[in-house]
Order: sequence, then structure tokens, then C-alpha cells
Amino acid sequence: MKDSIASCIEDIQKTIIDLEQGTGDINNVMKSLGLEHVKMPSAQVIALLDMLSDGITPITPDLITTLLEITEAQKKFFYCIAGLLDKGAAPVDCVKSEPVEELSEIIQENIELETDPSNIPVPTEPSLEKTIENKLEVTTETDTNVPADKDQSEHATAASTLKTEDISEKTTPDSPVKKDKSQAISSIRVSTQQLDSIIELVGKLMVTHAVIAQTGTDSIAKISVSLSELDKVIHNLQSEVDQIRLVPLKQIFMPMHRLVKSTSQKLNKRIKFTILGEDLALDKTIVECLNEPLVHLLRNALDHGIESPEDREMCGKQKDGSVTLSASRKGEFAYIEIIDDGKGLDSEILLQKALERGLADPEKNYTQEEIFEFILQSGFSTAEAVTNISGRGVGMDAVVSSIHNTLDGKVSIKSELGHGSTFTIAIPLSRSVNEGIVDALITLVGNETFIFPSREVLEVYEPETKEFTTLPDGRETVSIRGKVHPLIRMHTVLDFPQPPEGQLSKVILIKMGQYSAAILVDDVLRQQKAVVTGFTLPINNIYHLPILGFGMMGENDALVVDTEVLITKQLGIKETQ
Repeated sequence: MKDSIASCIEDIQKTIIDLEQGTGDINNVMKSLGLEHVKMPSAQVIALLDMLSDGITPITPDLITTLLEITEAQKKFFYCIAGLLDKGAAPVDCVKSEPVEELSEIIQENIELETDPSNIPVPTEPSLEKTIENKLEVTTETDTNVPADKDQSEHATAASTLKTEDISEKTTPDSPVKKDKSQAISSIRVSTQQLDSIIELVGKLMVTHAVIAQTGTDSIAKISVSLSELDKVIHNLQSEVDQIRLVPLKQIFMPMHRLVKSTSQKLNKRIKFTILGEDLALDKTIVECLNEPLVHLLRNALDHGIESPEDREMCGKQKDGSVTLSASRKGEFAYIEIIDDGKGLDSEILLQKALERGLADPEKNYTQEEIFEFILQSGFSTAEAVTNISGRGVGMDAVVSSIHNTLDGKVSIKSELGHGSTFTIAIPLSRSVNEGIVDALITLVGNETFIFPSREVLEVYEPETKEFTTLPDGRETVSIRGKVHPLIRMHTVLDFPQPPEGQLSKVILIKMGQYSAAILVDDVLRQQKAVVTGFTLPINNIYHLPILGFGMMGENDALVVDTEVLITKQLGIKETQ
């Protein structure tokens, strides 16, 4: 039986080695290893396997090594099963007080007994061979629980020793721990002009620091000028670094040609795939995180959106379906669109499914856009059966959550029944304020200091008493330069004591998408840069406050207000994920 197992595993290993030489097929390898139809409740894991199957993930030496290790593990697994069958059932009276440990000992013993040392890759280093010989001698003399058969004893000792040496070799400090960075951009092309600019700015930074350090405390004016220069240099340095981090979307758009081609062949569909705006450059963090959502959305468009050639011909369409992946920039947002000319979305069917799953209110009248948003919710699916092309039981909510949490982006859907659908990902061009250096307004509410990121701030205004108005339903508004905006009092949001009547206050006018609001604070102290870091504990889940994290400003720290959550909750806006 061992010979049969070894022969099967050797055939798989030969196929894997052919991959390294460029003649093998990764799909045959995945099928042989049982990885072709793996179902997991994670869109990221599924997308990784999809990209490997479709050839998007390159074949690297590390990948070949990992696949060979999987085959070795499978061989040991089969040896273990064969050994247990040969040994027969264990007597009942042999069961000890710790059955789990006993079972693991039996499995390990059979692995060691049935493993042929000739099939184990023995290291060739002289020091390692000497260590193996020494351990063989020590184990033979001291181990009294091994089987009586000499050959089996030597095999077991050699296998155990090799396993120990392999583990120690992998955990040695000289061997760095390898992380899965298949989706990370490992290198960026940087022009020498940008490098020269950074070196020049660093030089100015050092000179300015030296000037401040050498200036006496009595020359306050000179220190103030040096600090102003220092702030300017830091700002320019940050801008240069942000420019270097820009990566063209071409890096992730171009491999999608192969994805669409392979998927359309599996589905027996004819697809005309078009890419637009691939030269748009975004921050490398955004580009890295877009890969997996795009794979999922494209597969959905091919599987659920585009009809079969026969159905398209019956509907009066061309047999070739059209799918377009485009990128564009409008203002401070980047928009990624996946457009297909398929059958579109049926709002009546979607609403019926939402009612069946308890996601919709039977007494409420929904607009078409609101009905489409049910697709983005957890647990929603219109598929009659799980396929191995798109989804595999993983809904759109996993993709949308990834875009929202990682990129601070939004997903919107437009569709016309019989004419296709458009899925749009809107992503802010600036890096998320969840962490990093941001421009911020330092404000005072009561006796506490709070930070508002300046990205959404339109202006700071000092209103008069006559400009405040209370509506019949209790809501408050404030008129700023003749335009009325809803008012949000931070004292009320944070449950602080209300300020005395007639106290001068300031409002911060915030714009979020198509909505705007005026946030009332006691005072706006200044504008400066702050380093924002998130909480290590789930504070927001405990207190449900619109707080983003801590903002470090030097000597003092302050809480950073999440303006998006604040406006969404206070104005009753339905958050679109």
C-alpha cells in the first residue's frame, strides 16, 4: 500500500515541478490537491484561490515549495490511515484518562513507523548530519517505549529527529518569518528627481533642527521663525512621500483580461472586455485593497449579469456580451466602475427576496435604488445554487465591508432591467484618516479638546443669536451667509452640560457628499497637523460615540471626531455601504 501511495504523490510532485519550468497547469495541481472547489466563508480566501487558478498570482519558488509541502503532508496522512488499518482497533482497556493525547500519540507513532526515510528530504549540511547521528545514538539507548523491531525503531527515530531539526531550522532567528504578501505591491518605481527632492528636504529638516537646538531661550522670535520653516519642510516632505506612493491602476487592471477570458470559457459565454482609465494613479494601499473586490465584482458580472449567447440572441442582443472596467477621478474621489450590458436587476424579485429574509419592511415603499442596496446586505442572495464561479456562498456584503472599512469607500448600484448594471466604487483620494498624519481643527467643547479632520470642513463661522432657528419638530438650524443648515450641538451629542445662555460659540460647516451640517462647538483654537491612531480596544462598540481615535499633537492628546458617523446618525441619513 505504501508503494501505491508514494507513486500517486510522486506524480503530483512531478506536476508541481513542471510548474516551475513553465510547462505545468496550476489548475490540474489544485484539482489533485483538492483545492479546486474549496468553500470558505471568506471572500478574501476565495479570491486568493481564484487569482491563483486564473493565473493572476505568479508562480514563485515559495509557492512551489509550499505545494510540495502539502503533498508531503498528504502522504503522511495516507500513511497514517494505512498504519491504523494495519494495526487494527485499539483495545478498550488501553484507553487512558487523556483520550485526545492518546490518539495523537497513536497517530504520530504510525506516521513514524510507516514513513520511509528514503522519501524524506535529508539535509546535506555536515553539522546537521552529525546532529542526526548523535540523536540516533541517544534515542536508541534511552527510549524504552519504541517497537522491538530494529528497522522500525531506526525509521521512527530518524523521522522524529528530522522533524525536530526541520522545525528548529524554520524557527531559527537567522531565518525570517515569511508572510503572505501575494497581494502587496513589493516595489514602486521612483524617479531620481523625487529622490533628490526628498534628500534636499531632509537636509533642510536637519539644518532647521540644528538652528532651533542652538538658539537660546531668550530669542523667542528666532525660534518662532525656525518652527515655521520646520512646519513648511515637514509638509513638503509629506507631499513628496505621498507622490511616491502613487501606483497606476494598470498593475491590477491588466491581469483582469486573463480572469475574464478564463471565466467566460468556463461559462461558455462570449465576452468583449474593455479597460478604461488604467493610467490613473492611486495610493499603493488603495491599489492593493482593490484587487480582491474587483475579482469578485467581475465574476458576478460574468456569471449573473451577462446572459448566455442563446438568451442574448433571443433578446435581440449581440452574442458577445460587453463588460467594461473603468477608472476616473472627480474632485477628491476616484471612481471604479464595472459595467455590463446583461440582463440587469429585477427590483421586484429583489424586493421579494428581501421580504422573505426579513431585510425589508412590508409596509414601506422603497425606491429602486433602495431595493438595489439589499444586495449589499449580509445574508442576501438570489442564487438558486452555489457555484464555483462567483460567490461560493459569500455575499456582496463581504466585498462592500472590505471597501468601506479598509478604503473608507462606498459601493453604489445602477441597473436597468434587460439592459445591464453598473457597480461603482467611490474611494477618497486622500488616505483614510483612521491612521496617519492629517490636517485638523483643534476645538474646545466644555473643558475638553476635540479634533475635527479638516478634509470635510468648508469653513468656520461665528453665528449670531438671531441666525439660530428651532423647527416645529424640535430640530435646530443655523443660517450661514443666507443658507440654512441643520445644526448639531456637540454638548448634546457628548452629553455635556449645556453652555450658559448667550455664550459666544462657533460652528464648523461640514460637507459629506450631498449633505452638509453645522457643528456647534465652544471655540476653534487653531489648525495644525495631528497624528491619528485608532483605539486598541473596541471603544466605539461599547459607547457608540462618533469618535475615530486619538490625535497626538505633541504635549497633549485629544479625541478625533468621526464627522461622517456624527452627521449620519444625527441627521438620520441611511448609511450606504
